[in-house]
Amino acid sequence: MKTFQLSGTPRTELGKKAAKAARKENMIPAVLYGGEKEITFQVANDAVRTLIYTPEIYIVELTIDGKTTHAILKDLQFHPVSDAILHIDFLEVSETKPIVMEVPVVLEGHAEGVKAGGKLSQEMRKLKVKALYKQIPEKLVVNIDHLGLGKTLQVGSLSFDNLELLNAKNAVVCAVKLTRAARGAAAKAN
Repeated sequence: MKTFQLSGTPRTELGKKAAKAARKENMIPAVLYGGEKEITFQVANDAVRTLIYTPEIYIVELTIDGKTTHAILKDLQFHPVSDAILHIDFLEVSETKPIVMEVPVVLEGHAEGVKAGGKLSQEMRKLKVKALYKQIPEKLVVNIDHLGLGKTLQVGSLSFDNLELLNAKNAVVCAVKLTRAARGAAAKAN
């Protein structure tokens, strides 16, 4: 997993007024959970843009007041109208405790159903996994060569080393759907 460097400054005043003042100064209020105690701090808006607006996942090397900890991005709150970032939650990770995280899915190969005239549809872009943070890959690669026309690939049929998939077993990851042309060809063949 890639590492993202981020530094923050501790917040001395808490509450609505303090958070609003921080946002006016182009800072985002944030909280670090998972350690001995919660740490409230703020980060620059420009510093987190590449962390938030990307499909990739990162381990955040968070430096607050000279202390460095490893964390993951847990939750974001956006303004309902302007889509400005209002608040960020980070979760401190440890070497021994498993974490739950969404990992991007990458489809690999050329499905048999697509060769027969079907259309590939990826239903899930990310899967929720549980594992130690050092064992979580940057992406989950799924081979779809065997996927026939009108067939689906479900979460229950996938397995990865040292990862526990937390999505519903019958949730569809991808499917090869019949197109009008494929239906017409099938009708003419009969």
